[in-house]
Amino acid sequence: MSSLRILFLGGSGVISTACVRAAVAAGHDVAVLNRGSRSRPLPEGVRELTADVRDGDAARGAIGGDRFDVVADFLSFIPDHVETTLSAVGSPAQYIFISSASAYQKPPRRLPVTESTPLHNPYWQYSRDKIACEDLLVQRSRRDGLPMTIVRPSHTYDDTLLPTLAGWTDIARMRAGKPVVIHGDGTTPWTITHAEDFAVAFTGLLGHPAAIGDSFTITGTHAPTWNDIYGWLAEAAGVADPRFVHVASETIARWSPDLGPTLLGDKAHAMVFDSAKVTALVPEFRTRVTFDEGARRMIAFHDAHPERRRVDADLDALFDRMIAHADAAGV
Repeated sequence: MSSLRILFLGGSGVISTACVRAAVAAGHDVAVLNRGSRSRPLPEGVRELTADVRDGDAARGAIGGDRFDVVADFLSFIPDHVETTLSAVGSPAQYIFISSASAYQKPPRRLPVTESTPLHNPYWQYSRDKIACEDLLVQRSRRDGLPMTIVRPSHTYDDTLLPTLAGWTDIARMRAGKPVVIHGDGTTPWTITHAEDFAVAFTGLLGHPAAIGDSFTITGTHAPTWNDIYGWLAEAAGVADPRFVHVASETIARWSPDLGPTLLGDKAHAMVFDSAKVTALVPEFRTRVTFDEGARRMIAFHDAHPERRRVDADLDALFDRMIAHADAAGV
């Protein structure tokens, strides 16, 4: 593939950072537009444009007369965001919208989930907003010929992002000999994808003619259970005999309304995906990093960065109360 001029809106998040690196490694001319408050370094040679993408005039000013073959939008979450972005970026040959696999039907009626699975999530507003963005783009594609591509990641992580209910708080609890809460019975299969693997598929869709006007789920084929996920983290953290307390997702949602939408609208359900559609266009895409390795990377990263080892005192206390209640009930 010839070199493309690519603009990433975002470019410093868990997924977008890996995609920027992969696009640069593939020889593309990459620019990133964000507010300049990134926490991850950009690869050498990436041009950084500074503006608030929510401010269409500011974004247009930062972009200036630049024209891009591909605009990859990691920052739009509601239809108004999409409208503002489209008005600011000109007329790229491909506009890639990052949606979410949480938009798929919950609970799914059939597994594996494919791109033809209905989009319907009554539990999580974030997912419904992504669906509304997709509806807008499909309408614009049919009416105006907008050259859009929709990408749906599921649970994608890097070394910085722990996948458990309470992040580092759970690791700290395990290391302190305290039990941790796992939603459900822990046996639900959950597809979890390393950002480096995601970036392979994403980069393969850049400028691909067969990707225009279509949608693609990008996940790997690695679907361990939640017990496996917590167990690998415990092993990586040097905890030989962790105690897991299983609590129904609905119960956790009652105790902690903040955790409810992501549980009931996503993590509580078995989520296994068919990756055949994206693999047909990007045959080199596959799962290379399984979570046993991912867990070792995460713990090593956090052990090397004390400032990232933050314990949420409120969640820690909530889990103590929740576990005490479960013990008293004989769960």
